[in-house]
Amino acid sequence: MTTSLPETKTGLRFGLAALAATGCLVALLAAGVPARAADADPVLAKVNGSEIRASDVALAEEELGPSLQQMDPATRKDNVLSFLIDMKIVSKAAEDKKVENSDDFKKRLAFARNRLLMDSLLATEGKAATTDEAMKKVYDEAAKQITGEQEVRARHILVETEDEAKAIKAELDKGADFAELAKKKSKDPGASDGGDLGFFTKEQMVPEFSAVAFSLEPGKISDPVKSQFGWHIIKVEEKRNRKAPDFDQVKGQIETYVTRKAQADYVAKLREAAKIERTEVAKTDAPAAAPDATKPADASKDAPKPADNKMAPPAKK
Repeated sequence: MTTSLPETKTGLRFGLAALAATGCLVALLAAGVPARAADADPVLAKVNGSEIRASDVALAEEELGPSLQQMDPATRKDNVLSFLIDMKIVSKAAEDKKVENSDDFKKRLAFARNRLLMDSLLATEGKAATTDEAMKKVYDEAAKQITGEQEVRARHILVETEDEAKAIKAELDKGADFAELAKKKSKDPGASDGGDLGFFTKEQMVPEFSAVAFSLEPGKISDPVKSQFGWHIIKVEEKRNRKAPDFDQVKGQIETYVTRKAQADYVAKLREAAKIERTEVAKTDAPAAAPDATKPADASKDAPKPADNKMAPPAKK
């Protein structure tokens, strides 16, 4: 059976070799197989005598990444195993045809080796940097900038026209339930929650919306408000002084930020020590405003945002 799988992910694949054994153990435990020394890495298939083990499947799953996410575990394992079987068959045919002797293959092999070396080293550097002390320091600095800012929790009903908004306001003035009307008439994606927007600061909403929401007292309902999204009826539920989320709520985001910053700093330090020469050809061919693809990504983009008590919330209308 020939199984086609999507191409491997193009992002950095940190530490694949180092993670293979761990991935194998996770796969075995998920399948309900005791992790004994004798079967910790069982043989799943043989192709012309060449073994494919559970650790090979785990490594392939890590490599293939997002292309497997929509599959259930059993289907994913079967597809990956079939892929590895096909890969062994085809790679052996390639060896017989001496494909590895071509210049193109040698270049691609060198690139893959360098990429894996880079990924593995950066994974090690990132892991070493994510200490509890480092993460708590990032959290404390962000939390200081959050505490004390006012935020509002409000509901809204969003419609296309002013006439629709006025009609809804009239119903509310007669005692209609705001949340029920939002479910029935609002075109906002949050209508199913009764139009509840949760807590937000002024900067998180468009100016027209924020101006009205922050001027209302809790329990009050606004007249129709026009914004770029349509016409809103706003009900303020609560006001409070903002506080930072608990450390555990944002630990994952902080860990990602600390890891990426450490990796970016490490690459920057290596670049400073390296002798880098760009030829005139490279300078001539490069677009005028093209970014340097060899530079590490800006880790600050992943930094926790002090203006947001969720550190990185979805945009709200």
